[in-house]
Amino acid sequence: MSNLREECGLFGIYANETLDVAHTAYYALYALQHRGQENCGIVVNDDGIFTVRKDVGLVEDVFDARSLQDLGLGNMAVGHVRYGTTGTSTRANSQPMVVNHHKGRMAIAHNGNLVNAFELREQLELEGSIFHSSNDTEVIAYILTKERIKSKSIEEAVAQSMDILEGAYSLVIMSPSKLIAARDKHGFRPLLYGQRDDGAYIVASETCALDAVNAKYIRDIEPGEIVVFSSEGVKSITDHCNKEPHKICIFEYLYFARPDSEIEGVSVHQARMRAGACLAMEHPIQADVVIGVPDSGLSAALGYAQQSGIPYGVGFIKNKYIGRTFIAPGQSNREDKVMIKLNVLKETVKDKRVVLVDDSIVRGTTIARIIKLVRDAGAKEIHVMSSAPPFMNPCYYGTDIDSRDNLIACKMSVDEIAKHVGADSVGYLSVDSLNMLIGTKRGEGYCHACFSGDYPTKEPTHKEKTRFEHKISEGANF
Repeated sequence: MSNLREECGLFGIYANETLDVAHTAYYALYALQHRGQENCGIVVNDDGIFTVRKDVGLVEDVFDARSLQDLGLGNMAVGHVRYGTTGTSTRANSQPMVVNHHKGRMAIAHNGNLVNAFELREQLELEGSIFHSSNDTEVIAYILTKERIKSKSIEEAVAQSMDILEGAYSLVIMSPSKLIAARDKHGFRPLLYGQRDDGAYIVASETCALDAVNAKYIRDIEPGEIVVFSSEGVKSITDHCNKEPHKICIFEYLYFARPDSEIEGVSVHQARMRAGACLAMEHPIQADVVIGVPDSGLSAALGYAQQSGIPYGVGFIKNKYIGRTFIAPGQSNREDKVMIKLNVLKETVKDKRVVLVDDSIVRGTTIARIIKLVRDAGAKEIHVMSSAPPFMNPCYYGTDIDSRDNLIACKMSVDEIAKHVGADSVGYLSVDSLNMLIGTKRGEGYCHACFSGDYPTKEPTHKEKTRFEHKISEGANF
């Protein structure tokens, strides 16, 4: 139950016939809701005519039966759920973004963060581009549009743009006649595709979205790959593959993804189970019960219990009608929301030594509130285990940590953190154990920069989330 903001969820569908693609997108976005609870949107393509609905809010808030009917039928659609890691939560920052240009229309949905977005936007503005949002997706849209005007096809424009864009970007792009899926050369963020029995192709961030629309998984899109879905079938463009080390975000397995998803052939649930087992070996505790913080701490808690032999217990009842804790605007609201969201099963923890497993400890405020709930329920001892290593560095690839200022591990020792949050002890997963999650050597195939400081790309020159929402210097005209 980390107080991190995560990235976004992408969806796309291509069919060779007219279908109710709006409802398909709606069901898939529901399955991907955990990846973004600030904004959402769907664009339907009916023979080149784009119909758009997007706004601030959850999927169930933005869409109802009437709005889905108004989107109409089509053979393609793109959908998006958003957490803002660049730019605030406004309707202007909602996606998919629709662009009208000299050669037609384009809708784009983006997951990730560019490290050169500031420089690109500054260059575009000096050339006369006018921006209507404060996110880096609009930067991508302008670059794609510039390249599309000079190119013979949309896929050629995407390929040319990949030589300009730096950082993390998984993209779903819709032209009047094609659906394009593309992943940055490092493959920071997941993207995959499958197919339904009716022949429609589905692109999504996670396999859980395929399951929601009865599609069978085919494969993950490779880092640097462009996949084109059109009336000619499926075409793969691999010119940008194997140009950079593969670096999928390890936190996809620890926290972001749903436990019933698979990412690059690895079960998220099993990865978290292995994290818990590693914690038990690294931090053995004499205790009576192991409990997990819903939702992403549950699998790791089960792994800790199985490895340690300490009984696993259900420690919390979660109010499923409350969104993830960290979306509350302000710390006091966030802390109040923890109490509304979770209630402790007293019979599980009363008079017991408790191992409390959570997915991470970022700022320390949320876990402190949870510890107090467990302590008030009668626990004798509380030993907190984090299935992620200490956060020591900002993330520039789609996670809302743009500074070390609020990272508790940068300010305190482990013993000081335990005292600060009210725990009897605190244990973190080691960086060296991360490879056990997905079965690789340290750092091979995944990014752990937020823990180690080992960045696969250059760091951005301007790092604050709101960098596009105010003047950067005197005389700047943004």
